[in-house]
Amino acid sequence: MRAAATVARAVRRPWLRWLLARLGAAVLVAWVVATVVFFALRAAGGDPTEAILGGPGSQAGPEAVAAARAQYGLDQPLVVQYLVQLWRVLTFDLGDSYARRVPVSELLAEQLPGTMLLAVLALALAWVLALAVATLAVRATGPFGRACAAALRGAEVVAAVLPHFWLGAVLIVVFSSTLGWFPATSSGTDPVGLVLPTVTLAVPVAGFLGQVMRDSLEEAAAAPFATSARARGASPVRVLWRHTLRHGVLPAVSLSGWAFGSLLSGAVVVETLFGRPGLGRLLLDATMQRDVPVVVGAVVLVALAYVVVMLLVDVAERLLDPRLRGAVAVPGAPGGSAPAARAGEPAVLG
Repeated sequence: MRAAATVARAVRRPWLRWLLARLGAAVLVAWVVATVVFFALRAAGGDPTEAILGGPGSQAGPEAVAAARAQYGLDQPLVVQYLVQLWRVLTFDLGDSYARRVPVSELLAEQLPGTMLLAVLALALAWVLALAVATLAVRATGPFGRACAAALRGAEVVAAVLPHFWLGAVLIVVFSSTLGWFPATSSGTDPVGLVLPTVTLAVPVAGFLGQVMRDSLEEAAAAPFATSARARGASPVRVLWRHTLRHGVLPAVSLSGWAFGSLLSGAVVVETLFGRPGLGRLLLDATMQRDVPVVVGAVVLVALAYVVVMLLVDVAERLLDPRLRGAVAVPGAPGGSAPAARAGEPAVLG
């Protein structure tokens, strides 16, 4: 029994250390982001009291201004305000919005689901487009096939550099104003209204992931394990789906965390362009109003969401790549922990 318990603890320790390191990174990210955002808003100028009293056009007298500053702690030294805001972030008590007079946590809870839904749908669509284009480009043969592959490569490059605001405006003009297929503005979870915002976010990410995926698939197709499979009589489709695909998607899986962060940042533009309620639009409005608690809370929440996604990406990488399982045992991985490949020895995933 004691030996079994010792073995169990030894198996769990690498995973526990890995998880604690990620949690420590999340706390560090929250601190850095909250600090940068707080002092950036202060350096930008403007008085948050204006948002509290109804905006720049308010006619509040000196007594009302002084009372508002005292109520929200704005009469305290800057360092004290910073420490109070930091403590609120660490205790998940973000206080009240200056402009809306409601708890920041309620605002974030209302707006987060719409933004997360949009980002998840866009990432899924980006993966579908990238995988389809990369697979077609790799499998293309003959003069016509090579010409199509070259066209697909060019389309990937162009898609990767398209600005969200330009692509969204074009989609609105073509599919809303001209053809009338989709609404120019959307709200909530209306499936039809989600189409144009999702495509706007997904296309640039699909272009980037497609380039990475195509290069990896081409490299995997030329690897010895793929050559050996073809020599055994495996069809091109079987070689692709049973051998080269897992190798080809690994770099794209690694970049999915970055892609999700890019989608969250792009949501600010897309939600404003399509009139969608969401975290991005809330953040933009709060920044214009110098609503410090909302800005800090929204940015920290986005940063923590990014950390969580990167954690999931790490787990997915270790489930797909046996070479990484020797470093960290991933619960649910076949066989628990597997040793890493020796130097110079390719790991066969297929």
